[in-house]
Amino acid sequence: MYDVDTFLTILYVTVDDFSKRQSAAALQPGPAAALSQSEVITLALFSQWRAFESERAFYRYACRRLRLAFPTLPARSQFNRLVRHHHDAIVAFALALGQQISVPSVGYEVVDSMGVPVRNAKRRGRGWLAGQAALGWCNRVGWFMGCKLLTVVTRVGAITGFGLGPGNSGDHLLAETLLAARAHSAPRLPSVGQSLDACYIADKGFAGQQVRFRWWRSYGALVLTQPDQKRPHRWPKRLRRWLASLREIVETVHARLLETFRLEHERPHALRGLQARLAAKVGLHNFCCWLNLEQGRPALAIADLVDW
Repeated sequence: MYDVDTFLTILYVTVDDFSKRQSAAALQPGPAAALSQSEVITLALFSQWRAFESERAFYRYACRRLRLAFPTLPARSQFNRLVRHHHDAIVAFALALGQQISVPSVGYEVVDSMGVPVRNAKRRGRGWLAGQAALGWCNRVGWFMGCKLLTVVTRVGAITGFGLGPGNSGDHLLAETLLAARAHSAPRLPSVGQSLDACYIADKGFAGQQVRFRWWRSYGALVLTQPDQKRPHRWPKRLRRWLASLREIVETVHARLLETFRLEHERPHALRGLQARLAAKVGLHNFCCWLNLEQGRPALAIADLVDW
C-alpha cells in the first residue's frame, strides 16, 4: 500500500520517462502551457480515482493538496482543455504500459463490450452528446442512453485496445472497426492499439461463422466464440465453462473501470471530454497493474493500492 504522495511521485516519474522517450511535440503558437505534458498526464490519470466524486471534487483537492507539487496549476477550465489536448499522448502512455506488462504472458486477448450510460434513458429532450449517444441495450444495465465501450484485455488484466461507439452499435460493427484498424494502421484511431496475438476470445455477441471467417481472411484475427446452442453445433458443458473462465478477466476489468475509476458515474457534456477521461481511466488501470506486478502483487489488486 502506498500513501498518496508516494503513489503520485511514482506515477509522475513513470509518465515523465515515457514522455522523454517519445518524439518532441510540435511547437504550438501562443504562450506556453501552464503545465507540461508529463504533468497533465499525471494529473489526468490521478483524477480518475473513485475517491474524487467529480472533476470539481478533484480540482478542489488539487488546489488544496497538490499546489506544492504543481505550483502552476491553472484554472479548472484550462486544465480540462489541456487534458483534451493531450488525449493522444494519454492513449499512447496507457497502451504502451498495457503492452509492456502483457507481452511476457500473451497467448490470447479477450474482447468484449459494455454499455456506458450518460443520462437517464427515460429523460425527455436531446440532452448532451446529441447525435453521438444513442439508446441501446446492455445485459448489465438493460436499456440505456449512452455509448458502448469495446475493450481488448490480456490474460493478466491489462487493456491493450479500446474504442467507443453509439449505444445502439452492434458488437460485430465495433469488432470490425477495431480489427480493421489494428490490421491496417489507422492514426485517427490511436486507442485501438496493436495486436499482441492473432487469437481473440469473445462471447456469443460476436458469434457468426461467416463474419468470423471474414475477420480471419481479411485481418488475420481468429475470434473464438461459443456457437449457437442449437444442435448439432452445441458445445459440451465442460467446453462452455472453459471458454467462460477465459472471459472472466474482462468482466473484472470492466468492474474496475466502472466503480474504482468512476466510469459508471460519468455524465459528459462533450464527446472529446469523455474520450480523454476514458483514456485516463485506461491509463490509470494499466499503471496500477504495472505497479502491482513490479511489487510482486496480483495485477488487479487495486482496491488497497493507495492509502487515502
